[in-house]
Amino acid sequence: MQLLRFYSLVATLSLAMTGGAATYQNPLMPGNLADPAVIRHEGVFYLYATGEVDGDNGTRVYTSTNLVNWLPGPVVFRPGPPHVWAPDVWRDPQSGKFFLYYTVNQTVGVAEADGPLGPFTMRRKFFDAAIDAHLFRDDDGKLFLYFVKFPGFRISVQPLASPTEPVGEPKVLLQPESEWEKRAGHVTEGPWMIKHNGRYYLLYSGSGADTPDYAVGYATADSPLGPFVRAAHNPIIQRGGEIFGPGHGCAIRDDAGQWWHIYHQKNTARVEWSRFIALDPLWFDSDGKLTSRATRGTAHPAPVVRVP
Repeated sequence: MQLLRFYSLVATLSLAMTGGAATYQNPLMPGNLADPAVIRHEGVFYLYATGEVDGDNGTRVYTSTNLVNWLPGPVVFRPGPPHVWAPDVWRDPQSGKFFLYYTVNQTVGVAEADGPLGPFTMRRKFFDAAIDAHLFRDDDGKLFLYFVKFPGFRISVQPLASPTEPVGEPKVLLQPESEWEKRAGHVTEGPWMIKHNGRYYLLYSGSGADTPDYAVGYATADSPLGPFVRAAHNPIIQRGGEIFGPGHGCAIRDDAGQWWHIYHQKNTARVEWSRFIALDPLWFDSDGKLTSRATRGTAHPAPVVRVP
């Protein structure tokens, strides 16, 4: 009886620590969603993604208190034209404003709002023939906008003087070269930056996003401007078993300091745009090597999220 009470107490404490989620299981979110970006603001997680808005012509937000259970929120960005993809939202700690770095009809720009629920209003265009923008703020406050430039799916970086103002010229960092980046089309896209122990880790995806060969790797550098060197063990997640086309996500830490990869997988091995949001951990070893796993259909311990 005492042992049963002990396990009951452990389970209760676990649920309290994680806001009601002791485990997670992929698919994490139903519906045809892809390219997720997640921020945390005042104890709430906000997820922005591609898909599910009137023929792909807007961006909806989803909210969670534990990174596992998500509720649909309002459409926060509706620019008018279709093909609204890969949103990335960032809060400026100085002004308190929220900035959405968008792709609309292969144009990268920025929109602004007073809060994470929008509505976001377009401020300016940055680049034509470009997709997949991601804003990174370094420890010294400097801002860098990573994006993909056509032709050639070239991952590039643009230094910014402010959330809406570029400074200097963009620089190409990576383009399709490795075998896994060219298995189904020559693609490097979906950049996302992590800084770990003073080193810069550029997560990115390779091969065609509508194919089961889509996968995730990373490259490292001593500066946010590069030069970046690909990890020798790329890709860190790829197809296998019931996993198809994992890719294009973001990274966020939980309250235990664990990194989590929120990304998408394809539903089947068919070449099509049928995808779902997934969640899995990222690990750094003592040498700074980054690894991950892609899971589907099995339960795993959930992120540790302390409820305020």
